[in-house]
Amino acid sequence: MVPGLYGYVSATKWLTDLELTTFGTKPGYWLERGWAQKAPIKTQSRIDMPRGFSRVPAGRVTVAGISWSQPTGIARVEVRMDGGPWRDAELSTEVNPSTWRMWRTEFDLPRGSHTVQCRATDRNGVTQTETRAEPIPDGASGWPATIFSVT
Repeated sequence: MVPGLYGYVSATKWLTDLELTTFGTKPGYWLERGWAQKAPIKTQSRIDMPRGFSRVPAGRVTVAGISWSQPTGIARVEVRMDGGPWRDAELSTEVNPSTWRMWRTEFDLPRGSHTVQCRATDRNGVTQTETRAEPIPDGASGWPATIFSVT
């Protein structure tokens, strides 16, 4: 178990046998399948509400999600609607720097299709990168976006 690394690198799932070795001596199960040897947890966020392609009533719309940056902790989450200016979201109380942190904000929106994006900044001032990357080899990246309709 290694704090700050994704579970495929450091978490025990099922134990059927045990072999003691050093980190660099023998490639692990996931390394042999194309994943990175080290997989540090990146500063990330996601949008949980509204769900993608959902329909919400006109008026005040709550946008919410979670963010993480273990073991550094989250200092800020910003949200923007339809490519507009970034706004600070309200953060939940931090339990400790290694836990996920919920966030939320509200927008007054007219009827129509809308796209919301978010990005997180950790306690060291590192902001989630806009550059998209697939999960393999060492975790996805990019600013999440969700499209939904106000009816």
